[in-house]
This record gives sequence, structure tokens and C-alpha cells, in this order.
Amino acid sequence: MRSEKEVTHAIQLYGDTVRRVCMVYLKNPTDTEDIFQNVFIKYATRSPQFESLEHEKAWIIRVTINECKDFLKSFYKRNIFPTRQSVLINQQTATVPTEHREVLEAVLALSKKYREIIYLFYYEEYTAVEIAEILNKNVNTVYTRLTRGRDLLKAALGDDYHE
Repeated sequence: MRSEKEVTHAIQLYGDTVRRVCMVYLKNPTDTEDIFQNVFIKYATRSPQFESLEHEKAWIIRVTINECKDFLKSFYKRNIFPTRQSVLINQQTATVPTEHREVLEAVLALSKKYREIIYLFYYEEYTAVEIAEILNKNVNTVYTRLTRGRDLLKAALGDDYHE
């Protein structure tokens, strides 16, 4: 078990990343906070030895993704959440600056297989090789989905959108 100081330090380092990954998957701030807590409880109660800060960050992201996937498969998510989803997405995008709102809405509209790779590549600045390791995918699959995701975003935003 990790000390309170170690957990607090990890939350300071990776808290924003965990929240952003959760929002990409869940599109809901309330569920994001629940998963955030679960991730750091796992971090506190498990004691894997990390080779570097990058290894630790990748572990945190992997745990976050797995927690989000488990939540999305849960009974609650399948039977309760769909009725609230559009309201929560509108609340989330309302807090984003106007010039970025259109891009965020387009990214959130992508299917999960494109959305997660676009997020990790552009927002977390992972390479395709690192993304492949985090998601347990083939590197060529990551490149293909990155290209297709970009094409989908370009189609959604229009050819003249440059930011």
C-alpha cells in the first residue's frame, strides 16, 4: 500500500489526465469523478514498481481506460444513462471556450475506437507506438485509426477548418 504523500503526489501529477480520459469515454462529469476515485484507490492499494514516470503515467491511463470500459458495460450505464447523455454532453461543452467547442463536439461524436486514439495522440502527446502499448493494439491499427479519425474530423468540421 502506498503512503498518503505518494497518492497525493500522483493525484497532482495525473489527476487532470485521468479526468480528461474519463470525459472522453464517459462524457459525464459525475461519472468521471467516480472513476477518478476508483483509479486512485487502485493506485493506493496496489504497489506495482514503475520503471519511470512515463511507465507510471501509462499504468494510470490504462487503469483509467479499463475502469471506464467496465463502467460502460455496467447495468447502470446500459439501462439508466442513455436518457441523460445528451443533457450532460451539452453541459460539458458549454464550459469549453467557444473557439474549441466545435472541435470538442466533433471529437466526442467519434466512435470510441477513434476518439481514444485521437485523444491520446493530440492531448496526451503519445506516439503511435506508445498508444499501441497502452491500448494493447497493433501499431498499424493505431496508425489506421488515427488517419481515419482525422478524416472523420475533417469531414465533420469542413475542409477550411484550421486550428
